[in-house]
Amino acid sequence: MSGITASTALWYASRATGITSLVLLSAVVLLGITVNRQGRLPGLPRFAVTGLHRNLSLIAVVFVAVHVVTAVADSYVSISLAAAVIPFVSSYEPFWLGLGAVSLDLMAAVIVTSLVRSRIPRRAWRTVHWLSYGMYPVAVAHSIGSSTDLQSGWRLAVTVSCVAAVAGAAVFRLRRSLMAVPRSGRVASALDDAVGSLAGGPAAGQGRPR
Repeated sequence: MSGITASTALWYASRATGITSLVLLSAVVLLGITVNRQGRLPGLPRFAVTGLHRNLSLIAVVFVAVHVVTAVADSYVSISLAAAVIPFVSSYEPFWLGLGAVSLDLMAAVIVTSLVRSRIPRRAWRTVHWLSYGMYPVAVAHSIGSSTDLQSGWRLAVTVSCVAAVAGAAVFRLRRSLMAVPRSGRVASALDDAVGSLAGGPAAGQGRPR
């Protein structure tokens, strides 16, 4: 074995930050879904839940940024910086990397609108945060499709566990929301509840090219 070179170090860093970003994104989405309408969790005050959600989101953003930078800098495959932010223009794995660019762009949109939330119409902010619901499945699809490591072994098990936890929490939250209001108002209440569940902060998870 020739040891770890600069190129392989970037390769490992991109893989490690990719799976870590996916786990962090899952935690952010899971926390957002399980928080009730008052923004609290059992045993924790509201400010603690808000702080936890925000900090997890910021950590996830850092890992995503490192993942993108190391993937672009890695000479193992040719991925341009433009391909990281413009969907489906990469010469390498254009579809799967395009999904990664889509999730990154959605994350950026959530971040920007969150920073200027007090200066934009509430309807515009809510619309963007609705789009953030698509960020998670797109990021998961990108992760599995672009990284052979996530298609088998313990990494696949971690990915499946994350998705199962988020899906289970979403079903539980939706059912609880529907049961809490009269039948005539259930659809509107569920939609309003869903938008609020991710309002605490953004994040994105990404995989790693082969």
